[in-house]
Amino acid sequence: MTVVEVIFGVILLLFSLAITVIVLLQEGHQQQLGAITGGADTFLSKNSARSVDSFLARWTKVIAIGFFLLVIGVNAYMYFK
Repeated sequence: MTVVEVIFGVILLLFSLAITVIVLLQEGHQQQLGAITGGADTFLSKNSARSVDSFLARWTKVIAIGFFLLVIGVNAYMYFK
């Protein structure tokens, strides 16, 4: 293994861990979820949850696109090596 392959492997590992953590941090979009956790839904908490969910959803898309582009790049590097 060359140094470039190790660097690509580490970056892929970091991307996969990041996307896993971000997906796990997102709340489910099921009805009555607040009743299960016992949290009262106020106007401010609903807006806060939406902003956090939208932030996490946006970063999920960004990291997923980066992950797939990196995988394609690694495969192209290995093919033309």
